[in-house]
Amino acid sequence: MEYRLLGNSGLRVSALSIGGWLTLGKSVEDTTSHDILRAAIAGGINFIDVADIYAIGESERVVGEVIVDYKRSDLVISSKVFWPMSDNPNDQGLSRKHIMESIDKSLGRLQTDYLDIYFCHRWDLNSPLLETMRAMDDLIHRGKILYWGTSMWSADQLRDAHALAERYNLHAPIVEQPRYNLIHRDIEQDVLPTCVELGMGLTIWSPLAQGMLTGKYNQGVPDNSRAATSSWLESDLTEENLARVRRFCETAERLGHRPEQLALAWLLKQEGISSVITGATRTEQVHNNLAAAHIALDEAVLAEIATIF
Repeated sequence: MEYRLLGNSGLRVSALSIGGWLTLGKSVEDTTSHDILRAAIAGGINFIDVADIYAIGESERVVGEVIVDYKRSDLVISSKVFWPMSDNPNDQGLSRKHIMESIDKSLGRLQTDYLDIYFCHRWDLNSPLLETMRAMDDLIHRGKILYWGTSMWSADQLRDAHALAERYNLHAPIVEQPRYNLIHRDIEQDVLPTCVELGMGLTIWSPLAQGMLTGKYNQGVPDNSRAATSSWLESDLTEENLARVRRFCETAERLGHRPEQLALAWLLKQEGISSVITGATRTEQVHNNLAAAHIALDEAVLAEIATIF
């Protein structure tokens, strides 16, 4: 496994990581979730990414049940705060109250004394940015988190945060977590170059476009698939996108790789990427994804992929 610096920080994260969105503690039962996490760690993954909102705390709980069996300093554990966790009007957003109360709940579920990274899961229109940043800075000084980051923030919002950090001598966010894959490329316009400019790392979610890049939808939508049970993929399952994915799958087959492995390997070649967050519903998928870290892509293959997409 390759370990990359998280932006300009000294923190090293595995190039491939494991996440809990929609899987751990939710669609995957506990025993399998435990096996997935142990397989990931055995394969060299040190970065485990969850959020309080994932299965309403259950993803954190499942991860906590596993990481107690490992040396804590060997792992990089992140969680997130923002989304409503109850009907309490203060149990949401990025106010000081919600951040301070949420961190203790997350640490309890994860059975750990600190998070390596705490993400602001979205931008909060109702909380002053300076209030949010001072709360994060205080958590760092208290030792409850080591670094903080953002998820799905715009380039302008990231610049504002770094400007306030410099003005008030606060810890700035060191990482942004956006959606990025061969189909969703919008961060290339502004967010990605801004992160590189600011010295922020990027940890990527949805690297396989909710499974589209595996080719599972090339011949239609299978029963019980994610596209059949949720609306996440409705706007993506266009004939134009599917035609691209079919060509991509042909390229992967010709090269002797699975399409998901080639899609992950492509992401690992992009500028500024610190870690690509993978998901799994069984251990075989973990092993399959780990193989992507060893795929070397030459300029001819990259050009071919660029032509397809």
